[in-house]
Formats: sequence, structure tokens, C-alpha cells
Amino acid sequence: MTEDSSERVVAAVDDTAADIASMEIRGAATIADAAAGALAAQAAASSASEPAAFEAELKAAARRLYETRPTAVSLPNALRFVLWDMEGETVDALRESVLESARSFREDLADAQDRLGRIGANRLRDGDVVMTHCHSTDALSCVKAALDQGKDVSAVVKETRPRKQGHITAEQLREWGVPVTLVVDNAARRYLEDVDHVLVGADSIAADGSVVNKIGTSGLAVNARDRGVPIMVAAQTIKLHPGTLTGHTVEIENRDETEVLADAERERITGGDPDDPEFAVENPAFDVTPPRYVDAIVTEHGQFPPESVVTLMRELFGTDVGQPWE
Repeated sequence: MTEDSSERVVAAVDDTAADIASMEIRGAATIADAAAGALAAQAAASSASEPAAFEAELKAAARRLYETRPTAVSLPNALRFVLWDMEGETVDALRESVLESARSFREDLADAQDRLGRIGANRLRDGDVVMTHCHSTDALSCVKAALDQGKDVSAVVKETRPRKQGHITAEQLREWGVPVTLVVDNAARRYLEDVDHVLVGADSIAADGSVVNKIGTSGLAVNARDRGVPIMVAAQTIKLHPGTLTGHTVEIENRDETEVLADAERERITGGDPDDPEFAVENPAFDVTPPRYVDAIVTEHGQFPPESVVTLMRELFGTDVGQPWE
């Protein structure tokens, strides 16, 4: 008999899960890196005396992390990569395999973004203007690589409400010396006339090439296609959703309504009745852009038309789309 493993999840795991859920830790690569680091912390701190108890602890830690952000597929992919390599007949052997797997995954993750950036930069020309949506370190890595190549690039940055992650993008670009024009989301179509590329990231990419990204991406893609502006999606392969190979539908996360409407504002609108059944606020975090609106998906393995992503996905994940933490 082993004790309840859920009681042995270390503080580092709980803290990481809380930071991911609250978006203190944001961005797919950052989430994946943090998740792998948390599993390593769990392995290092485990006091389990039996292999079965150690494995149960790691699975409990992975479940705790997995439940925080259902749409950000980089999170379960990171958990898969670390747990797939967990092997050994003793606790020490299991611990070492997890620590080594997490270390290797995090190193590959850091290199992947640099490789992706160099590939994406090849699509940008000297003097280009890019329009961004939300905050994506993958998308920004393409701009940074273009700058390193000596190209001049400027940006039109959408605020991306309700959390205004575009402000983070604007700050980063200005640190690099990139001229930035910050616009509200509803102004995007007007400024597309002055843009050479729409450059966005992705939280998840389905087997058919559909791109799940911050709410508002699909509308921007439709407008860009109408204006003849090419849409480039920058996404590391940890954002490919292997579950969609079996027809799984990507779950769209709904966030707290207070991000859109503060309690005091709700009360004012409803005439003092905060529980008014005739008034609802919905706050979907993501939407789905069909592959026909995407020109290229850039990864650390190269750039692909959306319909070819399924081939890359099979090469990386095979048919193993399970959840090893269950």
C-alpha cells in the first residue's frame, strides 16, 4: 500500500500550476519549459521509497499541471515528452530518467526557438512592416532574427483585449529598436493597407492545419486575406496537437468574465442586480483560424503549408496520443 500521491505534490508544482492558470507564466514555450521544470522539481524532491509510489507522484504532479490550461497544447506535450522517458526499476533510476528527460527537453526547447526564428526571418524583407496579434515569443523570434540579419523591420501592434498582451509585444519590440504603431483591435483592417505580413503565433495547431490562437486571430486572418496580406504563423512543434490525429476537437478555454467586465461595471449595467439572468458575459480565450487563411506555418523543422502539418505531426508523435499521467 502506498499513501495518497496527491498529498505529495511539491510546492514548486503547485506554484507553477497557479502561475500558469493566472497567466503569470504565459506563452506556449514558457509554459512548456515551466512544466518540465516543475516535473523535475517533483522528481528531485520526492521522498518515495518504492518505484510505484514515485511514478504515482509524478503522474499526480502532471495532472495538477495539465488541468490549468486545456487549450495550450504545449503543456501536455511537455508532460508527454518528460513522462514517456520515465523508466527504471528503482526510485533512483526513475528519478534520474525524469531529471535527464526534463533537462534534454528544456535544452531542445531553447534551441528550437532560435532555429524557428532564423527560418521565419527568411520570409521578411528589408523594410517590411508586420502586424502582430497578442504576444508570441515564436513570432517575435522571427523579427529578432531579421534584425540580426541587418534588415529594417517596423510593426503595427494590436492591443489584443481584454488582457492587452499586445502591450508586452510593443515593449519588447521597442527594446530592440523596432518602430511600433500600437492600435486598438478594431482598427486592424484600416492599417492592413500599410502591412506586408501578418505575423502571429499559435497555442495549438490541428492535424488539418487549423490554427488555434488568441481570440481575434481568425478575424484578422480573414481581413488580411481580403487585403492580400500574407499570414505567417510561427509555432514550435510543441504546439502541434497530436490528439487531433484521431478527430479530437481542440477545447477552447473560457476565462473569467471579470477580465472583460469588472464587478462594479456589471452591477451598473444590471441596475444593481449582479445575478441578473438576462445578462451574460462570455470570455473565450482563443478562436480557430481555418487553414485556407494561412500562407505558411513556420517551425524549427522548416516552413510548411498548413495541409502538410499532418505529415510533420506523424513524424514527431507517431500514433501515440495518450495521456501518460492518467
